[in-house]
Amino acid sequence: MQHSKQRILLVEDEEHLLEAIKLNLEMEGYKVSTATDGKKALKTYKEERFNLIILDVMIPEIDGFQVAETIRLENSDIPIMFLTAKNTSEDRVTGLKKGADDYLVKPFNLEELILRVGILVRRSLSGDELKELTTYKIGDKTIDFKSFELRKGDEVIAALTKKETMLLKLLIERRNEAVSREQILETVWNYDVYPSTRTIDNFILTFRKYFEPDQKNPTYFHSIRGVGYKFTDPKRD
Repeated sequence: MQHSKQRILLVEDEEHLLEAIKLNLEMEGYKVSTATDGKKALKTYKEERFNLIILDVMIPEIDGFQVAETIRLENSDIPIMFLTAKNTSEDRVTGLKKGADDYLVKPFNLEELILRVGILVRRSLSGDELKELTTYKIGDKTIDFKSFELRKGDEVIAALTKKETMLLKLLIERRNEAVSREQILETVWNYDVYPSTRTIDNFILTFRKYFEPDQKNPTYFHSIRGVGYKFTDPKRD
């Protein structure tokens, strides 16, 4: 698979590991820029546009946690994957609090790294598409993603929460695809909290109340047993 437009910033101070990861990512078609310390990482980040940052925690000058924290102050969307030799729950929580989207412990399998990179980059690309989506009509109702409103004609019939809006965007952008609970957790909740299955089910039930002519036989919002949820729109398929 080629990823010619997808750029990755790789920050790692172990030269052999840096070269091995870079080579494998380039073989997958990614464009890879590298940095070996925190200062150079921030400089490179500001000079180029990336779809993913792979960031070692223990790097010279400025550590990975501080680099991530600095980036998150101006960019809450770009995925960040931490590489670390530390494997305690405390370190993982610290990384997630600093804004990490994934956390891979050394030593790791390069194939697993490539798979995780693919997931995070796809999220980055889908995020760009979602930002362009300002309204979407389902049946006779229109979702306004900027004002968080649900309208029927000119009448506002419901105020949507931020997470309702994010979940609607995710499902609509992935139309006709089963979206797993893990993907919903990563994209909508971003590891801030860990909602139960019932929490996500309740969101889907709310969407059915808003949009489905027959809630027991849904046209748009479907539960896929053992997987997650799927949005379909017959008028657009």
